[in-house]
This record gives sequence, C-alpha cells and structure tokens, in this order.
Amino acid sequence: MFFHIKELQFHAKPERPDPVYARKLQEVLGGQFGEITVAMQYLFQGWNVRGDGKYKDLLLDTGTEELAHVEMLATMIARLLNNAPLETLEDAAKDPIIAAILGGSNPQHAIVTGLGAAPTDSNGYPWNSRYTIASGNLLADFRHNLAAESQGRLQVARLYEMTDDRGVKDMLAWLLARDTMHQNQWIVAIKELEAKEGVVVPTTFPKEREIQEVSHVLFNFSRGQESAQGPWAHGPSPDGATFQYVANPQPHAPEPHLPPAPPYIHDTPPKVFRSQNMPHMPPQ
Repeated sequence: MFFHIKELQFHAKPERPDPVYARKLQEVLGGQFGEITVAMQYLFQGWNVRGDGKYKDLLLDTGTEELAHVEMLATMIARLLNNAPLETLEDAAKDPIIAAILGGSNPQHAIVTGLGAAPTDSNGYPWNSRYTIASGNLLADFRHNLAAESQGRLQVARLYEMTDDRGVKDMLAWLLARDTMHQNQWIVAIKELEAKEGVVVPTTFPKEREIQEVSHVLFNFSRGQESAQGPWAHGPSPDGATFQYVANPQPHAPEPHLPPAPPYIHDTPPKVFRSQNMPHMPPQ
C-alpha cells in the first residue's frame, strides 16, 4: 500500500523562472540515470525479492523515497516555467557552448505538458523501463544500483554548477546528500553480501563448469604493456585466486569456415568468393 503525503520531502522552489534550466533538469527526472529510473528499479527489485527481511525493506524504503524526489523535481520544473517567456533564449545565449548543446527551452513544456514536467529526458526522449535492472540476484542488482547512484549524483553535481539560483541549488544540495547516502548504503550492502556468498555473480554457478585456466587471466589486447601495471594483472584476486597477465595472447581455435547458405536464403553466391581467389574458402 502506498500513501501520498502532500508535503514535499524538501523545498523545491526557485528564485525566478528559467525555462532553459527547466529543460536541463528534465535529465535527472526522466533520463537514463534520473529519479524515475532509480525509483522503478528499486521498487521492482524489492517487489521481486523472494523472501522478507532487511534487503527487501531497504529496497522498498529507498524506492519510495525516490518517488518523493520525482515529485520534487516535477514541482521544481513546473515552478521554473511559471511566468517564463518560453520563446526567449537570452539566458542560454550567455553561454554559447551550452546554448548550442541544449538548444534553449523545450517547446513541449508549453505545447504538450502545459507548463509542467514530463517523464522524459532533457532532449524529450521518453523515459524507458529498459533503463532499469531487477534480476532477482541481489548482489548483481546492488552493484547496478551503486553505478546508477554514481551516475545520477554526477549529473546532479553538474547541474548544480549550471545555475546560480539559490532555491534550485538548495534542492540539488539535498539530492546530492541523499545520493551520498544511497551510494554508501549500496557499498555496505554489497560488502555484506560478498562476505556471505562470494564476489563473482552468480556465486551459485559451479566453478568447475567454467574453463578455470582463464578465469583470472588479463589478456593484453592493446599496444604497450601499461595494463600490466595494475593489481588486476598480478597478485591475489578478490575471490581468492591469483591474477595472471598474458602479454601476447594467442588464439585457441582455428580460423572459422562457414558453409554456404542454401540457395533459398539468397546470400552472396559461393562463386563470387571463388572468383576473388580466396583460397581459404572450401571448394563447392
């Protein structure tokens, strides 16, 4: 059961209208790493947990809070559009680079949403549930949650630097603080799960079924040997094995030769390849 409380979790009131910034703010509302994404991601992860306890509650607590952040951002966007001349771009033009990238205000804020927010990113691309991950494996999901919070906080920090509106900065400062908490909570949850079950997901797959000779080998597929300088090339691995480094990796299988497709597929005829004197093609 969900219960909506009309008061906002934190203030979402700008000092003045700014339709150009309203468009920018859409990114952390409906973009790939926006609040809609993490809200839906955490809620579905929580609903899909097959068992009760602290992990399920942590997911549902955090997902529900993210819905509050969606409301805060939607409110801020609507207020940034109040009494704003949507057709003017003077503020954006003060920074030619930003103006060129963003293209000014979003006309859909006036035409489609009636001076309100939309579940889209800053370019108007609709929010997509494919942004979310809910696999049923908590260790895999929590690692993705940490990445999502990292990217989201990075974007909010960049938006913080793009405005001098004290009201907007205050709301973003709140979101930055909550993202700090969420990154930390996923880090400790990941560490606890790793201590309980191991570090390589899925931890339940039998290791003897993989080709273990290459399970901890770093192959150098770049010019130079710089990658060999990292701890991922030598010494102990997080799962208790030992890293190895191969400077000049060699193939383990011969060059593949595919037979021609049946005539009804209408691929390039085999005779075309033969006419190019390609000796590796088997005779037909």
